[in-house]
Amino acid sequence: MRKYILAIDQGTTSTRAILFDEKGEEKFKAQRPLDCIFPKPGWVEVNADKVWISVIDVINELLVVSEASMDDVAAIGITNQRETAVVWEKATGKAISNAIVWQSKQTQELCDERLDKMDYIQSKTGLRMNPYFSASKIRYILDHAENGQERAEKGELLFGTIDSWLIYKMTKGATHATDVSNASRTMLFNIFDMKWDESLCEIWNIPMRMLPEVRDNSSDYGEASFFAGNVHIYGVAGDQQAALFGQCCFNKGESKNTYGTGCFMLMNIGETPLISKEGLLTTVAWRENGITTYALEGSVFIGGAIVQWLRDEARWIEDSTDSEMYARKRPDTGGVYFVPAFVGLGTPWWDDEARGAIFGLTRGADRHNITRAALYSVAYQSKDVIETMKREANLDLKALRVDGGASANGLMMQFQADILQCEVHLPKCLETTALGAAYFAGLGCGFWKCKSDIYANHLVQKQYIPSMPKEEVDELYEGWLEAVKATKAFKPHRKK
Repeated sequence: MRKYILAIDQGTTSTRAILFDEKGEEKFKAQRPLDCIFPKPGWVEVNADKVWISVIDVINELLVVSEASMDDVAAIGITNQRETAVVWEKATGKAISNAIVWQSKQTQELCDERLDKMDYIQSKTGLRMNPYFSASKIRYILDHAENGQERAEKGELLFGTIDSWLIYKMTKGATHATDVSNASRTMLFNIFDMKWDESLCEIWNIPMRMLPEVRDNSSDYGEASFFAGNVHIYGVAGDQQAALFGQCCFNKGESKNTYGTGCFMLMNIGETPLISKEGLLTTVAWRENGITTYALEGSVFIGGAIVQWLRDEARWIEDSTDSEMYARKRPDTGGVYFVPAFVGLGTPWWDDEARGAIFGLTRGADRHNITRAALYSVAYQSKDVIETMKREANLDLKALRVDGGASANGLMMQFQADILQCEVHLPKCLETTALGAAYFAGLGCGFWKCKSDIYANHLVQKQYIPSMPKEEVDELYEGWLEAVKATKAFKPHRKK
């Protein structure tokens, strides 16, 4: 009997492979770092072949450390850094350039040229005009490859996000496909019709024959014939959607927040898409048996990265884990607010010109107060997003499910519960992204029969209960909004 699901979590800076058992428990894990390439300031690329090699490496290591074989694996699930674009030759399977990573700003000019199409694009895709998404990256690659457009129009070139690239490699070119969640992040996919959109492709002059087939998340993506054992890929999802599924946010209104370098919040809004008027993105969460579930998404640019700043730039702490200890040396922030707009402000403000600021300093304020204010800033920014979601979706939030490295900070999570006035739940399994991919794959191959089986696996290791009076919450949050307002107004770096 095959006893594991193999999940591949291909991220921006590392690749992981994890074996999960039928209880959804992580049994074995292997990881490899992945180096990004920075050709110019603001540009971020990655060697697509090295991404593929890292996947081969972690799978082989995983089988060694677990003393298992592919004969023990029921199915493979893939989750990936979203929006990163790869273009490769159909005949040889070789990438024609580096992949352009989701973070890269090198296609900003291409987006600026199409600003007049922004509302039209958002009305079909739920996305804002931004180099973050894949369409401008494809255009850039074709523009800078020899005879790129001509070859694409002839059907000689294929496009894919990282999931498609790995599927193509693992199936030895037999499958060129993606899932609905990754497709919805390309700016070429109509989330209402749930198909590639000809008019969107015309805006970017991208031949539709380059695009992969779009399938449900729990589908047969083909045999991973590169490896032994006759194992099929049965689950695929973008990383944030996979985390939403891994957190068992199956019902309308259920939400998760991933506290990494930044924060990514997704709220399940059910089967009807909602185009945001307040700076949120609308995205496809997943599709099961032809039924689509949608989500609202918001981004905080600086989340856990504020702790890295305290450690590396301010040098007020020696190790990231010290931040909670230093913050607890003071009972409050002493009236200090820290707005970490180091790279601008994300949802719902979308102010690229804003820069970080600290307000409310007095002679008595010290690094402990400022450290606490820095941790609080992550919770405040998350509240900005969540309050916007609640308004637009007209949904209440009973509990927020959290994951990511910074979710281990107990002080931050307690303040998050307080400022939101709702419970915050930390799951037993913190690898929720990989777990979501495993669940999609397991449902696809029958390893788990239904979502009820998966929900039975969901265990919470810690609950944070609000303990702060609402009057105090309102006063603190009003101060935060004033600090954000002042940050947005003060831009001395702006060109005259």
